[in-house]
Amino acid sequence: MEIITSTTIDTWDRFFRANFINSLTGFKSVNLIGTADAKGNTNLGIFSSIVHIGSNPPYIGYINRPVEAAPHTIANIRETKFYTINHINPDIVEKAHQTSAKYPAEISEFDAVGLTPQFSNGIKAPFVKESKIKYALELEEIVPIQWNNTFLVIGRVLFVVLEDGIVSARDGYLHLDKARTICSNGMDGYYSTELIDRFTYAKPDKKPESIK
Repeated sequence: MEIITSTTIDTWDRFFRANFINSLTGFKSVNLIGTADAKGNTNLGIFSSIVHIGSNPPYIGYINRPVEAAPHTIANIRETKFYTINHINPDIVEKAHQTSAKYPAEISEFDAVGLTPQFSNGIKAPFVKESKIKYALELEEIVPIQWNNTFLVIGRVLFVVLEDGIVSARDGYLHLDKARTICSNGMDGYYSTELIDRFTYAKPDKKPESIK
């Protein structure tokens, strides 16, 4: 097997290095974050660093790159305190990817890429109409990460909007495959998913059973 040291990684071209390290963590969820400024100007960006923080209360976090590299999403969240997270499906994946382009603040990515802003329950942050699973959040905390000038943005889930038939009535499990939710690898690779299996809660003295 090949061994690649950090010394070798440091010598690589920055794009080669970025692709390698971004792929190293494996498949990730990839979502569109919708925001608006205080004047109602909308913004949409693609993020593959969204993580579960806690279920009670329901907290979701994401990593925002340094402000100089990705200023609009975090600026809008700081200003209004609200934002949305929207799952991506194959029908909109090309448009979703295009939101990573560095549009000026006065240009809405919704307009630029051809996605539809949708508002619900009085939340001023826009949802993506074409998304099949989406949820609204209120900002709880922004945690600076000093090592690389990024930020962990933590929000509390306010409400969820999703198509019928996705939530399991048995145990609340979300069948993301029914929504055709995609995942990502690296900075520009997108993958479809399918369920392999589900198992009962793991206990030391009991073999897990399939509950697919």
